Amino acid sequence: MRPLRILCLTVLLTFILAGCATTPSRYDWEQHLRGDNIVMLGEVHDNPEHHRLRAGVLRRAVEAGWRPALAMEQFDRERQPDIERARRERPHDARHVIHLAGLAIDQSRNTWPWEHYQPFIELALEYDLPLIAANLSRADIGKIMKDGYAAVFDAPALESLGLARPPPADLQATQERAIARGHCNALPPAMIPAMTRGQLARDAVMAATVSRHAERGVVLLAGNSHVNRIIGAPRWLGPELLARTVVIGYFEDQATTVTSGPKPFDTVVLTIAATRSDPCADLLLRFKKAG
Repeated sequence: MRPLRILCLTVLLTFILAGCATTPSRYDWEQHLRGDNIVMLGEVHDNPEHHRLRAGVLRRAVEAGWRPALAMEQFDRERQPDIERARRERPHDARHVIHLAGLAIDQSRNTWPWEHYQPFIELALEYDLPLIAANLSRADIGKIMKDGYAAVFDAPALESLGLARPPPADLQATQERAIARGHCNALPPAMIPAMTRGQLARDAVMAATVSRHAERGVVLLAGNSHVNRIIGAPRWLGPELLARTVVIGYFEDQATTVTSGPKPFDTVVLTIAATRSDPCADLLLRFKKAG
């Protein structure tokens, strides 16, 4: 009887572990994907599981009747005409959108894993959702880092974006720490304020993009730092829009989400880590090659 008992316990344990490892088909927070709500879905850019899970969540909401605008960090705001042109030329061809608004712009600087973003674009085309370019270009960020916000935005735009005055001290300090950590604490200290300026501008522009489409409901797909309530795009939203904003972070490690004080995310989804080389080693090698 003992071998049989051991076999039964082994089978039972296998089922328990399998159940713990299975990702739920639905999340409690999916109930917020409706109406004029603003939903910000974070990501680790190169993690396929994050994209798969988010695409499933959005498809369920859209199939249930939600029709939000879909704003994407992956497209620079200058590419909006290219997105619209691609949709006119081939209304159901996501690869054509990617080619005209992403890949065809600058192959040498293409850093997005477009195969992971294609399902979101396909969903927008299938259900005729607005597809919105939400990011600042590298060229604009470079100008801002070098010469300040006025190098890209005129006075009315600065006022509208909230960039006409220096950011709150806590936002500046927290963002600078995040920039340093995100670059493996390898940046020259003098470079951090300029990079922080570029990051703040990107978040302000993403928030403004969300605001313009908030009447119908909107989803923002962006990196976790950009959807962070403390330092990201939500920080630049007005109180009325912020009250109907839901922020979901997608992470690989529970330790990265632990903070004291206000919570940066309403909910965190944890997954296995993507297979990749050491990002800090890669970054240091790039710094070395660049001198």
